[in-house]
Amino acid sequence: MDLGASRMSADIVLSCEGLVKRFGGITATDNVSLKLMRGARHALIGPNGAGKTTLINLLTGVLAPTAGRIELLGKDISGLAPHDRVRRGLVRTFQINQLFEGLTPLQTLAMTVSQHLGQGAAWWQPLGHDQQVVQRCEQLLAQFHLTEVMDQPTQELAYGKRRLLEMAVALACEPSVLLLDEPVAGVPAGERDELLRTVAALPAAVTVVLIEHDMDLVFSFANRMTVLVNGAVLTEGTPAEMAADPRVKEVYLGHGDSHG
Repeated sequence: MDLGASRMSADIVLSCEGLVKRFGGITATDNVSLKLMRGARHALIGPNGAGKTTLINLLTGVLAPTAGRIELLGKDISGLAPHDRVRRGLVRTFQINQLFEGLTPLQTLAMTVSQHLGQGAAWWQPLGHDQQVVQRCEQLLAQFHLTEVMDQPTQELAYGKRRLLEMAVALACEPSVLLLDEPVAGVPAGERDELLRTVAALPAAVTVVLIEHDMDLVFSFANRMTVLVNGAVLTEGTPAEMAADPRVKEVYLGHGDSHG
C-alpha cells in the first residue's frame, strides 16, 4: 500500500468527481472534478457565467447533480439535503445569511451556538444559563470584531459588520469546509480592511473556499486556485501559476495583469 497516497487521501476534506449539471439542453457544470485539502485556502474564479454558483449549489445540496459524486471527509454526500451537509461540516455563508433583522449579534450567535450544541430552542433562555454557550459567543464576537455592537439590532449594523456576523454564524456551526461567497461584495471601502483581516485570520484547520471577483483579495488569500470557464475546469494551480498562465489572462484576468 502506498502510504503517501493514503495520507494524501486522508487530507482530502471535500471532493467531487465528474460533476455534471444540465438544465434542459444547457450544461451548466461540465464534468468538474476537484480535491480540496485540509486547511486549504482555495479560490474558485472565472468570468461571469462560468458556472461558479452552480458548482457551489451542487456542493452544498441546493441543486442535485445530473451526474457525478461528492464526498465530504471521505463520505458520499451526493444525496444529502443542505441542512444535513451543514451538520456534517460543509457550511456556506450564502446559505445562512438570512439574518434576523430584529435580533442582536449576541442573540443571533446564542441561537446558532445553542442549536449546534443540540439545545434546540433553549437559545431564548437568559444567555448566562449555559456557560458553554456564553464562552463560545464571547469568542466569536471578539474574533469577528462584533463585541462593541453585540447589543445593537442587526438591522442597524453597518454592512461590513453584517457580513462579519454572517461569517461568525457560519463558524459557529464548526465547519470543516467554509464556502465564502463574495464576502466583500457591496462592502464600502472604509469597512473592507477589517473584513479582509478577519478572513485572513480564519482558523487554519478550516478549509476555506473563496468565490470572489476581487482579484486583490483572491491573490492575497488563496494558496490554490481553480479557474472555471463555460462550466468546466480550465486549469488549477498556485496563484503564481494562474497569474502567469496565458489562458487565464485571456479569459479572465486580462492581458498585462501584474499579479504574481
